[in-house]
Amino acid sequence: MKALVQRVSRASVSVNDKIVGKIGRGLVVFLGVAQGDSKEDATYLANKVVNLRIFADEASKFSFSALETKGDILIVSQFTLLADTRKGRRPDFTDAAPPDVAKELYEFFVEQVRPTGLKVETGVFQEHMLVEIYNDGPVTILLESRNK
Repeated sequence: MKALVQRVSRASVSVNDKIVGKIGRGLVVFLGVAQGDSKEDATYLANKVVNLRIFADEASKFSFSALETKGDILIVSQFTLLADTRKGRRPDFTDAAPPDVAKELYEFFVEQVRPTGLKVETGVFQEHMLVEIYNDGPVTILLESRNK
């Protein structure tokens, strides 16, 4: 499982010109579910995301997490994080989990984040989405459950 995390000043996600998720200062999490991923992977990454210290203190040092800053979190499914581009010009997505498995683990990931008390918004699984991001920094970090 991969989570591409971006620190944002605000963000939103739309489906068919309708905003389905909108946050203020916090994190956008693009989540890709791979073949063989489990609930353990989702739990590990959810914990890592909310505790990741990427918010700056007064000395501009990354000292605070979303939990500590009460940041919002927008979670968007993104199977393209599993793209294999080693051969040819067209990405290969055979490492991505099948949609039914990916949806279950995506929703499980979201449910691991919700009890933190932070505002949690989501995109719509398997829909074409437009994501508007105001990346703060910019700060973008890739997390992988297989790199524990």
